[in-house]
Amino acid sequence: MIPNPPGDPHADLVRKRQRTRAAVLGVILGAFVVLVFAITIAKIKAGMPH
Repeated sequence: MIPNPPGDPHADLVRKRQRTRAAVLGVILGAFVVLVFAITIAKIKAGMPH
């Protein structure tokens, strides 16, 4: 496989899509962490039975 030369528009487009995908995945992961934290706090406050 021949590597793409620097400044190749196709390679730039691929990198941009990868950055966008990574950012979206980061936001989704962050939202999941906040959701789990909120559920944990709600259960602690409710006096979760053992």
